[in-house]
Amino acid sequence: MNALRNIVDKLKPHFEEGGKFEKLHSVFDGFETFLFVPNTTSKSGSHIHDAVDSKRTMIIVVLALVPALLFGMFNVGYQHYLAIGQQAGFWETFFYGLLAVLPTIIVSYVVGLGIEFVIAQIKGHEIQEGFLVSGILIPMIVPVDTPLWMVAVATAFAVIFAKEVFGGTGMNIFNVALVTRAFLFFAYPTFMSGDKVWVRTGTTFGLGNGSVVDAFAGATPLGQVATATTPHVQITGILGQHFGFMDGFLGLIPGSVGETSALAILIGAAIILITGVASWKTMFSVFAGGAILALVFNLWGPDTASAHFPWYDHLVYGGFAFGAVFMATDPVTSARTETGKYIYGFLIGAMAIIIRVLNPGYPEGMMLAILLMNIFAPLIDYYVVDANIKRRMKRAIKK
Repeated sequence: MNALRNIVDKLKPHFEEGGKFEKLHSVFDGFETFLFVPNTTSKSGSHIHDAVDSKRTMIIVVLALVPALLFGMFNVGYQHYLAIGQQAGFWETFFYGLLAVLPTIIVSYVVGLGIEFVIAQIKGHEIQEGFLVSGILIPMIVPVDTPLWMVAVATAFAVIFAKEVFGGTGMNIFNVALVTRAFLFFAYPTFMSGDKVWVRTGTTFGLGNGSVVDAFAGATPLGQVATATTPHVQITGILGQHFGFMDGFLGLIPGSVGETSALAILIGAAIILITGVASWKTMFSVFAGGAILALVFNLWGPDTASAHFPWYDHLVYGGFAFGAVFMATDPVTSARTETGKYIYGFLIGAMAIIIRVLNPGYPEGMMLAILLMNIFAPLIDYYVVDANIKRRMKRAIKK
């Protein structure tokens, strides 16, 4: 590390004022602070000094996403070889998925970070670490076969209009990754709707057989439920195999890269809860709200497949678990008061089920529910604080 520190120190004068690359100061500063903890200190104002800064927080979230990402890569390969009827070993399956997902990750980071670097240079600001998480979330919540140019356009739109126009990291009111998915959903619905199985198409990347896979007829699990003509429907896979609760929990089903395995997602949840990065109150309330509303519809809902879909299946299929763990708990766009976290999370879970059951055009529901509650998070906090003030005033008057 000392050798690397010496190299950075030698390069630094060239990027400072008066240096030949002074216009790229923000880029160099972002690179340096990514490698080393800044040695600068606050000189004015009130500040809380803590060992956990935004960079460490973002890195912890990225690490928590790794189990779901790695499993998603394996599942992409698994669904591919299952569909073409060929046997493949573990590493062959995993590397197929890796090579399928990696381009989307690269495009997400290059476009998102590129825009942030440019804006930081124009404004003369430091480069923030906020996109470290958004950049990995985006490839995990879109179909694996989404064209890269669509990912680039959607990412650029989200970073500019959902983040930078609000002031950058920490100032956005909408979750950037979900805005990316929403843009794709409404601009290119044929690639984001639930009317087809999300299985990687194309060649097998030279891993041995050179087979080509055509697009599949069929529907994603929630798409099957939303379009069913009978109240009770059995979810099936590519080969007609039946899916149950454990299939959704373990995750060997078609779907977006990071959203299929509730087990891998819960491992990530444990990481961000143990480290104190996310609030268990928000996370628990999302699952509670979804379970209660789904159970209500099971008992007294309309005579449709979505209403009769078991409440526990709602929690493991689609993006419900992923949204509850990694999206609803976003510290920037969620409620910040302790009581507000319960209300905010419960309403997200409840709203997701309401959308799933009552609007078959949006079989997923979680994306719209979180974006809607992003709008109301400040209002929830306002009334929670206002109610607390009123209670204190009443206690003061009594004394």
